[in-house]
Amino acid sequence: MLEELRKTICECNLDLPKNNLVVMTSGNVSGRDPETGMIVIKPSGVKYEKLTPENMVVVDASGKVIEGDYEPSVDTMTHLYIYNHRPDVFGVCHTHSTYASVFAGLRKPIPAMMTASAMFGGEVPLGDFCHIGSDAIGEEIVKKIGTKLVIIMSNHGVFTIGKDGPQALKMAVEVEEVAKITYLALALGEPVYLTEDQVAKTIAMYTYEYGQK
Repeated sequence: MLEELRKTICECNLDLPKNNLVVMTSGNVSGRDPETGMIVIKPSGVKYEKLTPENMVVVDASGKVIEGDYEPSVDTMTHLYIYNHRPDVFGVCHTHSTYASVFAGLRKPIPAMMTASAMFGGEVPLGDFCHIGSDAIGEEIVKKIGTKLVIIMSNHGVFTIGKDGPQALKMAVEVEEVAKITYLALALGEPVYLTEDQVAKTIAMYTYEYGQK
Protein backbone atom coordinates (compact mmCIF):
# COMPACT_ATOMS: atom_id res chain seq x y z
CA MET A 1 0.00 0.00 0.00
CA LEU A 2 0.95 3.65 -0.56
CA GLU A 3 4.26 2.86 -2.24
CA GLU A 4 5.20 6.46 -3.03
CA LEU A 5 4.24 7.74 0.41
CA ARG A 6 6.22 4.93 2.07
CA LYS A 7 9.27 5.92 0.02
CA THR A 8 8.88 9.62 0.83
CA ILE A 9 8.39 9.07 4.56
CA CYS A 10 11.30 6.63 4.71
CA GLU A 11 13.55 9.22 3.07
CA CYS A 12 12.35 11.86 5.53
CA ASN A 13 13.16 9.61 8.48
CA LEU A 14 16.61 8.85 7.06
CA ASP A 15 17.23 12.60 6.85
CA LEU A 16 16.78 13.01 10.61
CA PRO A 17 20.18 11.55 11.64
CA LYS A 18 21.81 13.10 8.55
CA ASN A 19 20.83 16.51 9.94
CA ASN A 20 21.86 15.61 13.51
CA LEU A 21 18.29 15.90 14.78
CA VAL A 22 18.14 12.49 16.50
CA VAL A 23 20.33 9.82 18.08
CA MET A 24 19.97 6.03 17.99
CA THR A 25 16.27 5.22 17.35
CA SER A 26 14.61 8.39 18.69
CA GLY A 27 12.46 10.67 16.55
CA ASN A 28 10.04 10.00 13.72
CA VAL A 29 8.32 11.42 10.65
CA SER A 30 4.87 10.47 9.39
CA GLY A 31 2.71 11.37 6.42
CA ARG A 32 -1.00 11.15 5.71
CA ASP A 33 -2.36 10.04 2.36
CA PRO A 34 -4.94 12.64 1.21
CA GLU A 35 -7.03 10.06 -0.66
CA THR A 36 -7.32 7.20 1.84
CA GLY A 37 -6.57 9.04 5.09
CA MET A 38 -4.07 6.32 5.97
CA ILE A 39 -0.90 7.32 7.80
CA VAL A 40 2.60 6.03 7.12
CA ILE A 41 4.94 6.23 10.11
CA LYS A 42 8.33 4.96 11.26
CA PRO A 43 8.40 1.63 13.12
CA SER A 44 9.21 1.74 16.83
CA GLY A 45 12.78 1.15 17.99
CA VAL A 46 14.25 0.25 14.59
CA LYS A 47 17.69 1.68 13.82
CA TYR A 48 17.72 4.27 11.07
CA GLU A 49 20.26 2.37 8.98
CA LYS A 50 17.78 -0.52 8.81
CA LEU A 51 14.80 1.54 7.64
CA THR A 52 13.35 0.81 4.22
CA PRO A 53 10.13 1.86 2.49
CA GLU A 54 8.90 -1.70 3.02
CA ASN A 55 9.20 -1.61 6.81
CA MET A 56 7.33 1.66 7.24
CA VAL A 57 4.04 1.02 9.05
CA VAL A 58 0.62 1.95 7.66
CA VAL A 59 -2.09 2.73 10.23
CA ASP A 60 -5.62 4.08 9.98
CA ALA A 61 -6.99 7.14 11.77
CA SER A 62 -7.66 5.09 14.91
CA GLY A 63 -4.15 3.64 15.06
CA LYS A 64 -4.99 0.17 13.78
CA VAL A 65 -2.08 -1.33 11.85
CA ILE A 66 -3.28 -1.88 8.28
CA GLU A 67 0.02 -3.02 6.85
CA GLY A 68 3.49 -3.64 8.26
CA ASP A 69 5.49 -6.24 10.15
CA TYR A 70 6.57 -3.90 12.95
CA GLU A 71 4.91 -2.00 15.77
CA PRO A 72 4.44 1.66 14.86
CA SER A 73 6.25 4.45 16.70
CA VAL A 74 5.32 5.03 20.35
CA ASP A 75 4.44 8.57 19.25
CA THR A 76 1.77 7.30 16.84
CA MET A 77 -1.15 8.46 19.02
CA THR A 78 0.33 11.96 19.07
CA HIS A 79 0.59 12.03 15.29
CA LEU A 80 -2.95 10.67 14.93
CA TYR A 81 -4.45 13.23 17.29
CA ILE A 82 -2.89 16.00 15.21
CA TYR A 83 -4.15 14.53 11.94
CA ASN A 84 -7.63 13.91 13.34
CA HIS A 85 -7.95 17.49 14.59
CA ARG A 86 -6.05 19.36 11.89
CA PRO A 87 -7.42 18.41 8.44
CA ASP A 88 -4.88 20.76 6.82
CA VAL A 89 -1.89 18.77 8.15
CA PHE A 90 -0.42 15.91 6.09
CA GLY A 91 3.03 15.61 7.66
CA VAL A 92 4.29 15.46 11.25
CA CYS A 93 7.88 15.27 12.52
CA HIS A 94 9.21 14.73 16.03
CA THR A 95 12.82 15.18 17.17
CA HIS A 96 14.89 15.68 20.30
CA SER A 97 17.30 18.01 18.52
CA THR A 98 19.83 19.45 20.95
CA TYR A 99 19.43 23.23 20.89
CA ALA A 100 15.65 23.32 20.51
CA SER A 101 15.39 20.76 23.32
CA VAL A 102 17.46 23.03 25.58
CA PHE A 103 14.62 25.55 25.37
CA ALA A 104 12.14 22.71 26.00
CA GLY A 105 14.10 21.77 29.14
CA LEU A 106 14.12 25.38 30.31
CA ARG A 107 10.40 25.57 29.52
CA LYS A 108 10.92 28.70 27.47
CA PRO A 109 9.57 29.43 23.97
CA ILE A 110 12.15 30.08 21.27
CA PRO A 111 11.93 33.82 20.54
CA ALA A 112 11.83 35.22 17.02
CA MET A 113 15.35 36.63 16.72
CA MET A 114 16.25 35.56 13.19
CA THR A 115 14.29 36.18 9.98
CA ALA A 116 14.33 32.41 9.39
CA SER A 117 11.90 32.15 12.32
CA ALA A 118 9.23 33.43 9.95
CA MET A 119 9.42 30.13 8.03
CA PHE A 120 7.59 28.45 10.88
CA GLY A 121 5.54 31.44 12.02
CA GLY A 122 7.76 33.46 14.38
CA GLU A 123 8.24 32.67 18.05
CA VAL A 124 8.05 28.94 18.74
CA PRO A 125 5.33 28.24 21.32
CA LEU A 126 5.81 26.02 24.36
CA GLY A 127 3.52 23.14 25.28
CA ASP A 128 3.06 21.88 28.81
CA PHE A 129 4.66 18.62 29.93
CA CYS A 130 2.68 15.51 28.93
CA HIS A 131 3.40 11.81 29.33
CA ILE A 132 4.37 9.84 26.22
CA GLY A 133 2.08 7.29 24.61
CA SER A 134 -1.39 8.81 24.87
CA ASP A 135 -3.48 11.54 23.25
CA ALA A 136 -2.21 14.08 25.79
CA ILE A 137 0.76 15.33 23.76
CA GLY A 138 -1.28 15.63 20.58
CA GLU A 139 -4.05 17.45 22.41
CA GLU A 140 -1.57 19.93 23.89
CA ILE A 141 0.05 20.49 20.48
CA VAL A 142 -3.26 21.21 18.78
CA LYS A 143 -4.21 23.50 21.66
CA LYS A 144 -1.00 25.56 21.66
CA ILE A 145 0.51 25.50 18.14
CA GLY A 146 -2.04 27.83 16.55
CA THR A 147 -0.93 29.00 13.10
CA LYS A 148 2.69 28.01 13.72
CA LEU A 149 4.40 24.99 12.15
CA VAL A 150 6.59 24.20 15.16
CA ILE A 151 6.10 23.69 18.88
CA ILE A 152 8.44 22.56 21.65
CA MET A 153 7.02 20.36 24.38
CA SER A 154 8.30 20.94 27.91
CA ASN A 155 11.08 18.53 28.93
CA HIS A 156 10.57 16.53 25.75
CA GLY A 157 11.45 17.95 22.36
CA VAL A 158 10.23 19.30 19.04
CA PHE A 159 7.10 18.61 17.02
CA THR A 160 6.59 20.11 13.58
CA ILE A 161 3.70 19.96 11.12
CA GLY A 162 3.34 20.64 7.41
CA LYS A 163 1.50 20.11 4.16
CA ASP A 164 3.50 16.85 3.83
CA GLY A 165 6.34 14.93 5.44
CA PRO A 166 9.11 16.84 3.65
CA GLN A 167 7.80 20.20 4.87
CA ALA A 168 7.51 18.93 8.44
CA LEU A 169 11.10 17.68 8.17
CA LYS A 170 12.29 21.01 6.79
CA MET A 171 10.70 22.85 9.71
CA ALA A 172 12.52 20.54 12.14
CA VAL A 173 15.84 21.35 10.45
CA GLU A 174 15.13 25.08 10.38
CA VAL A 175 14.00 25.35 14.00
CA GLU A 176 17.11 23.58 15.24
CA GLU A 177 19.33 26.04 13.34
CA VAL A 178 17.38 29.00 14.73
CA ALA A 179 17.51 27.54 18.25
CA LYS A 180 21.29 27.09 17.98
CA ILE A 181 21.86 30.68 16.85
CA THR A 182 19.50 32.01 19.54
CA TYR A 183 21.18 29.94 22.25
CA LEU A 184 24.62 31.27 21.28
CA ALA A 185 23.33 34.84 21.10
CA LEU A 186 21.88 34.52 24.61
CA ALA A 187 25.22 33.18 25.83
CA LEU A 188 27.07 36.21 24.44
CA GLY A 189 24.71 39.02 25.33
CA GLU A 190 21.26 40.50 24.91
CA PRO A 191 19.68 39.52 21.56
CA VAL A 192 17.54 42.00 19.64
CA TYR A 193 14.30 40.27 18.75
CA LEU A 194 12.14 40.91 15.71
CA THR A 195 9.05 43.05 16.14
CA GLU A 196 5.60 41.63 15.35
CA ASP A 197 5.50 43.77 12.19
CA GLN A 198 8.90 42.49 11.05
CA VAL A 199 7.81 38.89 11.64
CA ALA A 200 4.53 39.44 9.76
CA LYS A 201 6.26 40.97 6.73
CA THR A 202 8.84 38.18 6.62
CA ILE A 203 6.13 35.53 6.90
CA ALA A 204 4.39 37.16 3.92
CA MET A 205 7.65 37.05 1.96
CA TYR A 206 8.16 33.35 2.66
CA THR A 207 4.50 32.65 1.88
CA TYR A 208 4.16 34.55 -1.39
CA GLU A 209 7.64 35.18 -2.78
CA TYR A 210 10.07 32.50 -1.59
CA GLY A 211 10.88 29.58 -3.90
CA GLN A 212 9.89 28.81 -7.46
CA LYS A 213 6.56 29.99 -8.79
